[in-house]
Amino acid sequence: MEVPAEWVEGVLVPGCLAEPSAEARWCHRWLEHPIAIARLHACWLAWQELSDPAACGCTGPSVWHRDHLHPCMRELRASGGPFEGCAKDEHQINHRLPKLVPGWRHPDG
Repeated sequence: MEVPAEWVEGVLVPGCLAEPSAEARWCHRWLEHPIAIARLHACWLAWQELSDPAACGCTGPSVWHRDHLHPCMRELRASGGPFEGCAKDEHQINHRLPKLVPGWRHPDG
């Protein structure tokens, strides 16, 4: 799963995010947050489709904001979201990681 960093840093952050705060967090090291990557990937795929007027008409961008961007940002930027341990100019390495399911083995080990 890949989301282009150029899209996040060049389109999403400057054009769609308000200033980070305790109620609306953002991590400048978002690439180190697997949950953020998954959500941003989905948001990017929707943006690709809905920003093309030939494919979705003139209302595509509005639909993208309503149905994709806003729900994605609510989840990512929530106080209990993946950026919970990060502040405006700070990044905490000790993020909450899901525990392994008992009996499950990683393919590499």
